Amino acid sequence: MLRVGVVGAAGRMGRTVLEAVQEAPDLELVCAIDPAAAGEDLSELLDGPSPHLAVADGLDALLSSSADVAVEFASPAGVGERLEWYASNGVHAVVGTTGIPPAVLRRAEALFARSAANAVVAPNFALGAALLVRFCELAAPVMDGVEIVELHHDQKVDAPSGTALYTAERIVAAREAGGAGPFAPDPTSALALEGARGGAGPGGIRVHAVRLPGLVAHQEVVFGAAGQALTIRHDSFDRRSFMPGVLLAVRSVAGRPGLTVGLLALLER
Repeated sequence: MLRVGVVGAAGRMGRTVLEAVQEAPDLELVCAIDPAAAGEDLSELLDGPSPHLAVADGLDALLSSSADVAVEFASPAGVGERLEWYASNGVHAVVGTTGIPPAVLRRAEALFARSAANAVVAPNFALGAALLVRFCELAAPVMDGVEIVELHHDQKVDAPSGTALYTAERIVAAREAGGAGPFAPDPTSALALEGARGGAGPGGIRVHAVRLPGLVAHQEVVFGAAGQALTIRHDSFDRRSFMPGVLLAVRSVAGRPGLTVGLLALLER
């Protein structure tokens, strides 16, 4: 049975992960870590049945509880140091923290390449979102233009989402692999409102971020070509939608040497 610790346990995603781990027959929840709720019993965080575990305030609880895998949905502040800790201490990591800078990921890749531990980092753990990226890779070389609209709840602190940026990166890579070259540059030269065309992401792809109450996580990718358009959309209506992907990563990470980015590699085994 895999022993799992949850980092960022008091957050909305952290609580959902706690419940999912408890429900999985092959996983054992052995520690919960969150400085914001340190000392509280898990029963104070969760609605349903929970083991009598006190929330810890530091990563050392992963060692004292002999956790095999850490699942992290925490603040992006300090994520580089946490990734270094996992690699240095031999604890496999499944990381859904958003807004990780590319330089931090590059350093983590080097750290896990020489560590006994492995890591899976994904901007979005919904299996449907991973499939959306794969469908976009298929469309990218044969369509003439694309824009990305991502929509999230109004408490999300980063924009655009990591999922949108990752999608744009994969679209650019797919065009290069297919010999299609870059998309034509945006010809817009007069803006009545600054930012009306969104931000220029990888490959100059325009990315638009929407933040509204009631939303969870949604992404629409619109491709265009002469006389046609192709829209690929994924919607997460509840945080439970991310749990199958999280559990897949928890069960797979020990067999994925080094750092794996995104769920597609796990789906294409």
